[in-house]
Amino acid sequence: MEFDQINAGYNSVYKPEKLSLGVVVPLEHYPDGPVPSMKDHIERIKLVEELGFSSIWLRDVPFNVPTFGDAGQMYDPFVYLGYLAAHTHRIALGVGSIVLPLRHPAHVAKAAASADVLSNGRLILGVASGDRPEEYPALNQPFENRGERFRHSFDYIQRMWEEGASFENPYGSPYGGMDMLPKPVSGRLPLMITGASQQSPEWLGGNGDGWITYPRNVAVQERIIGEWRANTEAAGRSIKPASQSLYIDLTDDADTPPSPIHLGFRSGTKYVREYLKSIEEIGINHVALNLRFNQNDIEDTLKRLADEILPDFTA
Repeated sequence: MEFDQINAGYNSVYKPEKLSLGVVVPLEHYPDGPVPSMKDHIERIKLVEELGFSSIWLRDVPFNVPTFGDAGQMYDPFVYLGYLAAHTHRIALGVGSIVLPLRHPAHVAKAAASADVLSNGRLILGVASGDRPEEYPALNQPFENRGERFRHSFDYIQRMWEEGASFENPYGSPYGGMDMLPKPVSGRLPLMITGASQQSPEWLGGNGDGWITYPRNVAVQERIIGEWRANTEAAGRSIKPASQSLYIDLTDDADTPPSPIHLGFRSGTKYVREYLKSIEEIGINHVALNLRFNQNDIEDTLKRLADEILPDFTA
């Protein structure tokens, strides 16, 4: 069974029963504070593409919220996507994920389609309901009904791919006499839903082109992925890919056993390979590696991952 073919980025990253590897921007060590330097950011992204990783991932962090403790790549994700489209050639450009209730869906649809066209179809659009309560009053938006607004935004964005769309939606009702341009390269964009996004398991199974989740104990992750895929099948849909994030701190000694860090582990390459193989076997199709807590030189770490790990995980 094959995944749907949507655009160049999605098609290159996701293959059934295989796991591919990407990286999360910023590509630097910044464990002691929320704000990265973004030093050498474009050179490192070019290196990631040259080494053969399948994707790079940005995040939507509009405010540096103290309780969250991470400002992400700082640059607005859509502005940064346009910049990266001009400085890369092959690698998929992912966002994990745009917080839909904090943006008007017309602006999301326009910006995402623009990034897709400028990158020749390499955009993977992750979407989420948001989990930082402090951001909502700053934008005069309610936190409590973000799940409902997420659904309305999700529907609105999908309708924007149509020619001269005409529909009713709480965010606004295009009347069909106008059109939003540009359209995505392949006619639509892959929409990857992050976490539960305040939705029921049945809704998650029936919507989206895949799922982005967080690292868990492998046995627990297997059960959760199995339940999601069962809901997808119950909704009469074809198989969809599953992604997860993973923080790693790669040691010099390949045999270093794992020790826990935030949403990941510190270890040598031997355990990294074993872990990735174990989650490939349970149905994870893509892992986005985050090097925020990586203590060794970032360029050296990327090259070691490419030499020692990546050959086993090329979709």
